[in-house]
Amino acid sequence: MLSVVENCFSPRTAAFFDLDKTVIAKSSTLTFSKSFYQGGLINRRAVLRTAYAQFVFLAGGADHDQMERMREYLSALCKGWNVQQVKEIVAETLHDLIDPIIYDEAATLIEEHHTAGRDVVIVSTSGAEVVEPIGELLGADRVVATRMVVGDDGCFTGEVEYYAYGPTKAEAVKALAVSEGYDLSRCYAYSDSATDVPMLESVGHPHAVNPDRALRREATLREWPILVFDRPVRLKQRLPAFSMPPRPALVAAAAVGAAAVTAGLVWYASRRRTACATLPG
Repeated sequence: MLSVVENCFSPRTAAFFDLDKTVIAKSSTLTFSKSFYQGGLINRRAVLRTAYAQFVFLAGGADHDQMERMREYLSALCKGWNVQQVKEIVAETLHDLIDPIIYDEAATLIEEHHTAGRDVVIVSTSGAEVVEPIGELLGADRVVATRMVVGDDGCFTGEVEYYAYGPTKAEAVKALAVSEGYDLSRCYAYSDSATDVPMLESVGHPHAVNPDRALRREATLREWPILVFDRPVRLKQRLPAFSMPPRPALVAAAAVGAAAVTAGLVWYASRRRTACATLPG
């Protein structure tokens, strides 16, 4: 069990979650391939290729080089896609595709971290257009995700503006620690992949979740807790307490608007005051 609500005068803390195979049971991006096909964005051959990529990903056989090739393939694939259309497709199919594959264990952890007064941050290599709505569904406070360059015509150019992968994730976590005042020595992080070791080692409480072979070996050597998540469940089947309104501080990394920051701080201060008021005096 996680600790009770943290001391109101302590530095802020957060729990950083990788998304794919840590919070949800599949690749978030590849899960939408059929919807993108139905929306006319990709052809049947691309659907089959992404299905194969999903198989490799789930089998734990995607090493660094394969992940790089997958990134290049997906970047080229989405070139010319209308961003608004992508967002609409994700919004329309989000609950049908993502809700059933959220790990019950991950949802419970998110609940517990929020109860303890910690922010929850999703840190994912998948694109922001996919990750942000999932983060909102999960009640995350912030999102760090890959961002593609968008042209003047509102379509993806095929170029990557920000790639949230490997050491870049750790850099984003440290940047958030500075901007949000997180004490990383008291923060938590969760991931399934050895490529996220830089992120995991940047916090005081790293956890390996459904780890690939390399991360399992690393976690064993470093005596990091190893967790097994294997119970996907629809959120609406869980406790009603998890059905919370979207948090106003949900943002993409390095794209924080002043209004969003203000709303997040107001929401956070209100939550801390409420938590403190319930503590025995």
